[in-house]
Amino acid sequence: MTMHDQTRLADLFLTRRQLLQRCGMGLGTLALADLLQRETQAGPVSVNPLAPRRPHFAGQAQRVVHLFMNGGPSQVDTFDPKPMLDKYHGRALPRTNLRTERKTGAAMRSPFAFKPYGKSGIPVSELFARTARHIDDIAVIRSMHADVPNHEPSLMLMNCGDSRLPRPSMGAWITYGLGTENQNLPGFLAMCPGGYPIVATQNWRSAFLPGAYQGTYLDTNQTVVDRLIENIRNNNLPLDDQRRQLDLVRRLNERHLEERQRDSALEARLQSFELAFRMQTEAAEAFDIQREPMNLRERYGTHTHGRQLLLARRLLERGVRFLQIWSGAGQPWDNHDALEANHRSLASTWDQAIAAFLEDLKQRGLFDSTLVIWGGEFGRTPVAELPQLSGRDHNHYGFSMWLAGGGVKGGQVYGATDEFGFAAVENRVHVHDLHATIMHLLGFDHERLTYRYAGRDFRLTDVSGHVVRELVA
Repeated sequence: MTMHDQTRLADLFLTRRQLLQRCGMGLGTLALADLLQRETQAGPVSVNPLAPRRPHFAGQAQRVVHLFMNGGPSQVDTFDPKPMLDKYHGRALPRTNLRTERKTGAAMRSPFAFKPYGKSGIPVSELFARTARHIDDIAVIRSMHADVPNHEPSLMLMNCGDSRLPRPSMGAWITYGLGTENQNLPGFLAMCPGGYPIVATQNWRSAFLPGAYQGTYLDTNQTVVDRLIENIRNNNLPLDDQRRQLDLVRRLNERHLEERQRDSALEARLQSFELAFRMQTEAAEAFDIQREPMNLRERYGTHTHGRQLLLARRLLERGVRFLQIWSGAGQPWDNHDALEANHRSLASTWDQAIAAFLEDLKQRGLFDSTLVIWGGEFGRTPVAELPQLSGRDHNHYGFSMWLAGGGVKGGQVYGATDEFGFAAVENRVHVHDLHATIMHLLGFDHERLTYRYAGRDFRLTDVSGHVVRELVA
């Protein structure tokens, strides 16, 4: 094929924008411009996609911290005590076990003691005795339920509002809606020590939202700032020379961008260059927890989760909008056996860190404007996984999560599971309802925070979700 033939062939394939320009004397282009203008008016679009924006109404929460217990913590061993499990321990329940991922057998009592805390008298397991000191500011949801008892789809549902199809993550939706308050730091950070959780970066993806809203990953096993944030410093060029170099690259890329109808992925790459440059001036200080007093670091704990939550508080102070903090790579809470030892080990570091974090937020005046979320992608069965009374299988029928701060009405238990803790039976809360409530606390009507893609207005809650008003102060 000659060069002339290739050129003629290329002319046959038009972009949608070119097609609209060439058909009907360009009226299609005018219609497209009108649609784009209306889309911009409907959604918080800006020249700077991360510029701070106002929500639909005044929400009390201004930022979010999602403490993700990936793998699925057991509700009957943490925040939902079930005395009936003591009675039936080692025996079959007086009902058929619900179908889960693996075969299950006899009832398994909790190896952990519960006792009431605070003025509200809410019982909490010994695993979270320090966190329980704040129970009067916490709303425990005991009636959560999801769709399936498998990690991958349940993680996608909890994080992205859809268990099967690629959708933007909750953190991406929130930064799309609110922007971020500090243009020198990412608006959305995902901290996971030692590597990625199951389904990796899909948990904090932006999907069809502009790439600027995707979460930035940090391996918080790293304690040296230059390793925590790779390539944060350019040791070969001073800032002025870097600025001139970046300006040249930006001009060249802008020309490239215009020839490609302002491709969103390329636009996001340009914005990431600018953010990386700006981060040099602030990130090294923001991520350095050694600047905190030793007694405060010891209160949080010098273990990984203590460092993560202390770092989180520093980032919240500096205007980061959404922080997702994971337990670790893979699925640490997925205790099909040796549950007593593994849950105790995991909770010991989380409990200390969470208690210190909540106290620190209160002392610094950040608690009332920061929404804190705790939970996993599902819970665990009250019956043991075969063949021995050692661990529990996945359970999406009923599990616990809690919310605190940011406009939440604390000191309450909402909903209930059955007498054994297998399924939510009272005031059931689906993950879509949780997302709708989170958006409401931030000042959004979840049905109005949308993004038009492929001819449809998408939202975090898909076509479902109801705000749980009882959780709102």
